Parts: sequence; C-alpha cells; structure tokens
Amino acid sequence: MLPAEYHAAYLPEPARLAWPLRILLRSVERKLGKRLAANRILGWYPKALIGSGLLEAFVAHDEPETPRRLLAMVRIFVSFRVSCAFCIDMNSQHFKEAGLAEPELEALRSLAADSGSEAGAVFSDKERAALAYVASITATPVSFDADNIALVRTLFGERGMVVLASTAAQVNFWARLIQSLGVAPAGFTKECAVLHLEEYGTLRTSRPSG
Repeated sequence: MLPAEYHAAYLPEPARLAWPLRILLRSVERKLGKRLAANRILGWYPKALIGSGLLEAFVAHDEPETPRRLLAMVRIFVSFRVSCAFCIDMNSQHFKEAGLAEPELEALRSLAADSGSEAGAVFSDKERAALAYVASITATPVSFDADNIALVRTLFGERGMVVLASTAAQVNFWARLIQSLGVAPAGFTKECAVLHLEEYGTLRTSRPSG
C-alpha cells in the first residue's frame, strides 16, 4: 500500500484546458492507458505543458550506441536515485520487453541506494560504466570522475555519451517536476513487487517541537 501522501496531488487539475491541449493529452492518455495527472496539472501554465511534451517526444529509446536495454536501465536507475515513485513505476513498466529481469531491477535499486554495492556485478562492464556516469549526473553536487568520463567516451562515442546524458537529465527533469506536484504512481507495474514503491515517499510532515 502506498503512503497517505499519494492519495492526492498538491494541486488540483485546472477546470478547463485549451482544446488543442485537451486533444493532445487525451491522445497520449489513450496510448498509455493511464490518466496523466502531472501533465494535466501543468495546464495551469500551458507553456510548461507544451515544453515538457516536446521534451518527451524527442527522447531516445533505442539507438545504435545505446540500445533499448541500456536506456531502460538508465531511466529506472535514475528514477530510483531521485526517489521518484511515479518515475520508477512508469519507467519499469516494459522492463521485460527491454531485456531486463526482476533480479536486475533489484540490482538497480540496490546500486542506486549504494554506489559501492556489489549488486552491479550482474551488469556488463559497459553497462556499469554508463550507470556510474549517470549516477554522477544525478548527484548533488554534480561531480564526475575523469577516468569514468574517458571510459564512457571510449565505449559509447560522442553521440552515445550525449544520448546517455540527455536521457539521465530528462528523467531528472520529470522526477523533480512530478515530485514537486505530489503526483502519485499511476499503477503501470502492479505485478512487479521488487520496486517497493511505498518506500519512495518525499512528503514530510512538520511536527511541533518540544
């Protein structure tokens, strides 16, 4: 069961959206089979809704340098790193089709919580190099290891490195936005227990002192 904080977003959806935005949202929601509360809340400021939609439309999902499995790993790993339950739920929904198994999802979860974890041993050297790179992108403050940068550039080339960086940044963008609006997971991966979505709440209740 999800924490009580997931029962309602921090803001209501606007009563009405301009008709082009309504048509666009309904089309995307039909395709996904879910109501996109975060996108609808962005309707309070349509420029944010349009801009985030354009960003999502052009993200990479399968490239020669960064195949689908790796990009799925990056999205799931970053989602765990930033504790975004909605993002974990959504980005894990097609993990089997991407070539991942539940033990590998558990390994990504463990590795995201502890960069020194031995869980990363289930992945290839190339995959571990990519995960170390995107872990740095997600860190605060951002800090990179020179050897990892050189290795990633050698393994993936300039184009592949940009794909990895932009993919990690895109998940960070959506995670911060969704968390700041208090949007609950949409139930994309009900059958996958290893995600432990209930552990990724971000709302803290102030308690009176003394």
